[in-house]
Amino acid sequence: MAETGEKRIVGIAWGLLILNTLGSAGAKTIIPLPRSLIQMATMGALVAAFVLALSVNLRLRVRPSAYVFLLTLLLVPSLISSAHLESGFGALFRCARLALFIGTLWLLTRWWDGGLTFVRHHIRLYLLVLGSVAAGLLVSPGAAMPDLYGGRLVGALWPLTPPQIGQYAAVIIGLTVLLLLGRRTDRSGAALVIVPSLVLLALTHTRTATLGLFAGLALAIGSLMLTSSAARRFFAWAVLIATVAAVGFASALQAWFLRGQSQENFSNLTGRAKVWDALLAAPRSASEELFGMGLGDKSFGGLPIDNSWLAVYNEQGLTGTAIVAAVFVVLGGVALLRPPSLERACAIFLISYCAIASYTEAGLGDASPYLLHLAVAASLLAAPAGAGPLPAAGGPARRVPVPRWIPNREVT
Repeated sequence: MAETGEKRIVGIAWGLLILNTLGSAGAKTIIPLPRSLIQMATMGALVAAFVLALSVNLRLRVRPSAYVFLLTLLLVPSLISSAHLESGFGALFRCARLALFIGTLWLLTRWWDGGLTFVRHHIRLYLLVLGSVAAGLLVSPGAAMPDLYGGRLVGALWPLTPPQIGQYAAVIIGLTVLLLLGRRTDRSGAALVIVPSLVLLALTHTRTATLGLFAGLALAIGSLMLTSSAARRFFAWAVLIATVAAVGFASALQAWFLRGQSQENFSNLTGRAKVWDALLAAPRSASEELFGMGLGDKSFGGLPIDNSWLAVYNEQGLTGTAIVAAVFVVLGGVALLRPPSLERACAIFLISYCAIASYTEAGLGDASPYLLHLAVAASLLAAPAGAGPLPAAGGPARRVPVPRWIPNREVT
C-alpha cells in the first residue's frame, strides 16, 4: 500500500513538472489570465514537485544518471554567464528555477528502472493538457483559432501556442502507437488517445511536430522490425497509406504544409533564418563566446530564436552547446547498445523527436518539455532495479537475472 502511495505521489510530481514547463506566454484566453498569476502557478508547481519528490525520498536515494549529471553540469555555464547580469536579475531567477528542476529530476531517478511507468505518466498528463485545448475549442472556436495565429489552433483556456500543442500531440501519439505495437494497450484505448490528438495536431498546422512524429516513429519502429511482426506489418501499412496519400492528396498536403506562406517566407523558415544570421554575426567577448550571455527568454533583438542550439549558444556559450550535444550522444549511444525492446523503441522515438525539433524550437538549455521528454528516455534506458525473490508455496524462490528485453516476466 505504501509503495502504491509513493508511485501516486511520483506521478503527481511529474504532472507538476509538466505544468511548470507549459509557460506563461501564448494566445489570449477566453478568461484573461494575468501573466503574473500564471507565473506564480507554474513556479508554485515546480516548488510543489520538489517538495513531493523529497517527501517520498527523504533519504536522498538517487540512481546514477549520465543525463541528469550532464544537466547539472549545464548549470555551471548558466551561473557563470548569468552572474554578469547582462540579461538582468531574471537570469539568476531562471538559474534557480533550472537548479530546482534538475534537483527534482535527481530525486525522481530513484524510480527510473527501465520500465514504462513514466511513459504512461507522460501520456496521461499531456492528454489532460490537450483535453483543455479541445475544451477551449468547443467553448469558443474563435478564441481557439484566432486570426492573429493565421487560424491555427491555440490554447483558449491556458495560453498555449500552436507549436506547443503540436509538440504535445505528436509525442503522445508516437508513444501510444508504440505501446499498441508492443501490446501494452488495447486498440480502443489507443484510439481514444491517437485520433483526437491527430485532429488537434492537424489543426495546429505545426510542421516541425508532424515531421518529428513521422521521423521518430520510423526510427523507433525500425528498431523493432527484426523482433516484432506487428512492427513489420504496421510499417508496411504505413508506407502504403503514405504513398496513396502523397499521390491522391498531394495538393491538399502541400497547402497544409505551406500554411498560405510564400515560397520566400517558407525558404527562410518564417523569418527564423534572419534572426539566426544576426545572432551569429553579433560581436562577442571571449567570455561570452565560451559561457554565453546568461539565461534569458530565448530571444535575440526582441525576436524569438526558435533554435535550441543557437539559443544555448547565445545564453550558455560553446560550453553549454557541447554539454547539450553530449546529452544526445550519451542517450543515443546507450539506446543503440540496448537489445531490441519496446522500452528502447520509446526512448529512440523521444530522442529522435527532440533532436529534430531542436532545429526550429528552443528549450534544450532550460527547464522545458524537451528536457522532460529526454528524462523519460533516460528512465527507459536505465538499468532495471533489483527485485526481491518471488513468493512460492513450496518455500523461497531463487531469483535468476532476466534479460531486460523480456518485458513483464519473472523467472525462478
